[in-house]
Amino acid sequence: MKFPTLLLAIVAAFAPIAPALAAQNDTRMIEIYHIAPGKHVEFLKLIAQYDEANRQAGLPPRELYVHSDGGAWDFLLIQSETVDPAKQALVDAALKKLGAPTGAKFWVAIRQTVAEHTDTVATGPTTAGDWLKKLE
Repeated sequence: MKFPTLLLAIVAAFAPIAPALAAQNDTRMIEIYHIAPGKHVEFLKLIAQYDEANRQAGLPPRELYVHSDGGAWDFLLIQSETVDPAKQALVDAALKKLGAPTGAKFWVAIRQTVAEHTDTVATGPTTAGDWLKKLE
């Protein structure tokens, strides 16, 4: 599945929930991961630590989508792109308490599990009608 087709599939998946979430309408980071052979569980355990840190800081976990058919990706994560600095301090404290890798150690840890990844920033969720209103 080519990236534009994948992106359309993602958008279509959110169409039913977009009206209910339109009020949130903030910037999201969408990350698509192709995991290194045999590293799927290690990757998920690492992400689970970061989700737990979010939970402890009062933030939602990342939205996780697991590949079931089609393209060459394994996991898709969606999360808010920006975090309030006060909340980020709470996340950082929780990560330290959990013993999760941070800083340069995070980048080494995550890259040991990933064969390839892409990420992009998008605004939403929204609807076509609501987006058109912004153009008026």
